[in-house]
Amino acid sequence: MSKPRIQVSGGQKLIENYIAAVNSAGGEAVAAYCPQPDLSCDGLLLCGGGDIECTLYGQEDRGSQPPDRDRDKAEIDLFQKFYQAGKPILGICRGMQMINILLGGTMIQDMPAQQQIFHASSQGDMIHPARTLEGSALCQMYGPLFHVNSHHHQAVDQLGKGLRITAWSESGVPEGLDLPGYPLLGVQFHPERMTCSFRRPDTADGAPIFSWLIAQCQGG
Repeated sequence: MSKPRIQVSGGQKLIENYIAAVNSAGGEAVAAYCPQPDLSCDGLLLCGGGDIECTLYGQEDRGSQPPDRDRDKAEIDLFQKFYQAGKPILGICRGMQMINILLGGTMIQDMPAQQQIFHASSQGDMIHPARTLEGSALCQMYGPLFHVNSHHHQAVDQLGKGLRITAWSESGVPEGLDLPGYPLLGVQFHPERMTCSFRRPDTADGAPIFSWLIAQCQGG
């Protein structure tokens, strides 16, 4: 059986971490910055990165950092094409936020300070627990409670159409979402920095998330 080909859309930095995670899980990463949709690929991975243009979810700037509008435009097209084709989609951090926005959801542009202290640091990833929704893919991977990394100042607010939250942090910040009936998974944390050469003792292993994407591309 040939390896599932995963179109990977990332920023101009750190995309190699996602490539390594996909390839280690048994896929073949086809990665680029602002790629054109390639529907010969079996699935889509939307990577982490900076903030998304707030007007895409109908808001004025309320603490967002400057967006990468070229990447926003490219990933809107990518998501729409893969979603219309019914192909599996994984969104990580910014990628999860993009999924929510494109399905009609909104964002908290700058989380309150009492939440940010658990999720953002100039020193790198923050580590914290997350609880999972019983029966969800994340619960099947990790059980009811697991430790993740975070590096973000924004969070999903109103959910897009059909989405459900499948994991929460200690203060209720959404850490995972899915779309029942469709092979889609979003995570707010960074599993690509929890696996391969980044495997760490203070979090769960991020590998099952990439294995989930590969399995979905192979028919479940």
